[in-house]
This record gives sequence, structure tokens and C-alpha cells, in this order.
Amino acid sequence: MNPVVVRDVRIGEGIPKICVPITGTTREEIIEEAGMISSKPADMAEWRADWYEDIFDVQKVREVLRCLRETLEEMPILFTFRTKGEGGERDIDVEGYMKVNKAVIASGYIDLADVELFSGDETVQELIEEAHRLGVKVVLSNHDFDKTPEKDEIVSRLRRMQKLGADILKIAVMPGSTRDVLILLEATEEMRCTYADRPLITMSMSQTGVLSRLCGEVFGSAVTFGAVGKASAPGQIRAEKLKDVLELIHGTDMTASIQG
Repeated sequence: MNPVVVRDVRIGEGIPKICVPITGTTREEIIEEAGMISSKPADMAEWRADWYEDIFDVQKVREVLRCLRETLEEMPILFTFRTKGEGGERDIDVEGYMKVNKAVIASGYIDLADVELFSGDETVQELIEEAHRLGVKVVLSNHDFDKTPEKDEIVSRLRRMQKLGADILKIAVMPGSTRDVLILLEATEEMRCTYADRPLITMSMSQTGVLSRLCGEVFGSAVTFGAVGKASAPGQIRAEKLKDVLELIHGTDMTASIQG
């Protein structure tokens, strides 16, 4: 698997990287949260812009991005507008989704953009092409807050993301049982070992799925999300605790033990 290098962060190599979401609703809250991240064990920051009260004002969005870049300095920034249908805060039509994402990609302030797989192949391809033209990496994502699909369906979605040209493949699912967590982990391991030539991000949400946020290095997930302020999804762990567990697993070399 080839790592994706963003600034000095090598995603898909070594210990999973910790990404911390920013979920403030006002400019002041957003910048305050970014300041908190700078002192925490985080490798990346995700601006969950669907929480922002002025998200449809492009000029205000650019100003927030400028402030985020100044505050976070060289930390990679992932921009995400999570739609209502995939667990986000706002409804948006395809035209609005394209407008916001294109403006942000062109701003020069972000390193990665989250694009939702089910926004339509034409939308996905156009945003990926635009992002790559401007040197921005794409995380192609799918969030299922209702269920955990069967293993073959999870693998199929991840393979589709890879075929569409995403730099990083991401899927998050909701477990109804501990068996569902095992399905997600098995799908991750199969994708990594059989099909993937680029980094994956997978997780099982809620308290039931917490284990999946911790053992990414073992099964093949390259990034995990930890909270500093408000969590952006159910089951997120505080970044400090997450770092301790990731280092413990990394230090015991569990990946080598399982493969051997």
C-alpha cells in the first residue's frame, strides 16, 4: 500500500494518524477549537463545516479557512461538509454541495477534501479532478448510520471508491451487535490484503464499535478520529486516551504477531 503524504504526515504508514474534528457553529468557536487542537496529540484536523452557521456564505467560509490555517500552522486540514443523509447537520442539494466544495478546494487553505460516494458519480469525478488539479487530496467517504452492510458490500463500496480515483477510502457504519463490528474489521482486513493500493479509513460507530477506532493498525485502517471538544460522531474517544492506546498497540507489534 502506498502512503498518502500530506505536509509531513504519512497516512497509511505506521501508527494510525489521529484526526480531530472541529464542530463549532460560529467563527469564534471554530478558531477556539482549533487552538485547543494545537496542544493535543493530533496529526490532522477536520473542519466539519456543516456545523458552521454561515457555511453558505463563501466569503465567510474562506475567512474561517484562512484563520484555521494560521492557527493550525503546518497541521493538515481536512474539509468536510457532511450531508444530512449521512449523519450531518444540514440538507444541501447537489448544486450547493458542488459550490461549497469547489470554493474550498480553490481556496489554497486545505490539504484534503471529503467527498461523499453517494453524491453521484459525476459529482464525485468532477470534484476529484478539480481537487487533484489544485493539489488537494480526496477522501471519498460513505457513512451508514442505520446499519452495518454485509462484508462483501463494504468491500464493494471501498473498491468503487478506489476505482473512482480517491486518494483515501473511508467508510463508517453503525453496528447493531458485536458481530457487526467483526464484519467491519474483516472487510477492512480483506480490502487491505487483497485489493487496496492506497490508505483506508474504516470504523464501526457508537460505544459498541469503539474497538474499531483503536485497532486500525492491526486490520488496516490508517486514520482514527478523536475528540478534543464536541464529538462529531458517536463513539469518538478523547484524543489523549486514543493516543495512549494506539501507542500501546503499536508497541506490542500486534500486526506482526497476527500476520505471523
